[in-house]
Amino acid sequence: MGLEFMNMLPSPAEIREQFPLPSGLAALKEQRDQEIRQVLTGKSDKFLVIIGPCSADNEEAMLDYARRLVPVQEKVKDRLILIPRVYTNKPRTTGEGYKGLLHQPDPEKKPNMYEGLIAIRRMHMHVVEETGLTTADEMLYPENLRYLDDLMSYIAVGARSVENQQHRLVASGCDVPVGMKNPTSGDLSVMLNSVVAAQGSHEFIFRGFEVKTPGNPLTHTILRGAVNKHGQNLPNYHYEDLILLHQLYHERDLKNPACIVDANHSNSGKQYSEQIRIVKEVLHSRRHSSEIRDMVKGVMIESYLEPGSQKIGEHCYGKSITDPCLGWEDSQRLIFEIAQGV
Repeated sequence: MGLEFMNMLPSPAEIREQFPLPSGLAALKEQRDQEIRQVLTGKSDKFLVIIGPCSADNEEAMLDYARRLVPVQEKVKDRLILIPRVYTNKPRTTGEGYKGLLHQPDPEKKPNMYEGLIAIRRMHMHVVEETGLTTADEMLYPENLRYLDDLMSYIAVGARSVENQQHRLVASGCDVPVGMKNPTSGDLSVMLNSVVAAQGSHEFIFRGFEVKTPGNPLTHTILRGAVNKHGQNLPNYHYEDLILLHQLYHERDLKNPACIVDANHSNSGKQYSEQIRIVKEVLHSRRHSSEIRDMVKGVMIESYLEPGSQKIGEHCYGKSITDPCLGWEDSQRLIFEIAQGV
C-alpha cells in the first residue's frame, strides 16, 4: 500500500491522561446529558438549539462565542438547551481545503496531527470549563471519538458519512444523542437505516479491539436538505417533509423518534441569513401539528461572531473560514425568538 507511516500518535487514553476531565466537570456533563436525554425521550418539552461556527478554527474566538452564549442560556433556560457547536474536523467534498483544527491547529501552516489532537481536546475542555456548556462535534473519524467523548453531549454524523458501516456501529456504542443526517442525495431511507443500525447492538473491530455495543436509543435524524443530479438544492424542512418523516418513523420499530432540523447547508443553499426564516418556519410547523411538535426536538444553526465567511489569511476575528455563518447579533435575537416560539 502507498501509505507512509510518518508518526506514532498518542492513544486516546494518553491524551485523556494528559488533559483529564475534572470530577466537577464530569458531574456537570452528566447533568447536562440527562437534561438533553429527557428532551430526546419526550420527558422534557424543552427545545435543543445546537449553535456555533461551521468550523471551530480559533480557540480565542470560539471561547469568546461560547461565553456570549452563557447569559443567553440563563435567560432561556426554562425553554431551551443551548449546545455550542465546537466542530474540530471538517469533511471536504473534493478532499481539498481546510480540514479542521484536528488537521491544522494553525490554518495557515502545514498539518500537524499531534498538535491537532491536543488542540481539539483543549478547546472542548476550555469551553466546558469556562461556560458550563457541554459541546457538540461531528464524528467524522470514528476512531478519534475517544479523544473527546467524555466532553461532548451531542454528536452528529454527516451527510457523507451516514451510509458508512463504521460510523453506524460506533454510534451504537455512544451514550449521548447521535444525529444521523440525511445523505446529500436526500434519501430518507438511508438516514433511517442508519438510525436502525445505531439503535441496535453490534460486535466489531475498533482501534485494534473486538468490541460489543449495547445500542444507542438516542440515535435520531437530522434533516439538512439535499442536492439533485443537476446540483440544485432541495430543502427538506417544510411542513410536508416533516409529516413524511413522521410517517416513515412510525413505519419502523424505532425508539424515541426524534428529528433535528439543520437550518443551513442544502436547506438554506448556504445562504446563511436564510437560517432565520427557516427556523421560524419549523417553529410554525411545530405549532400547527402536534405530531411535528412531538418529533422535532431542536434546530442546528451555523453562527459565529461576525456574519458571512472569509478566506484563510484574511484574519477577521470571529468570522468563518469555511461555510458562511450568522453573526452574533442576529444569532442572539434568533435564540430569543425561538424561546418565544416553542
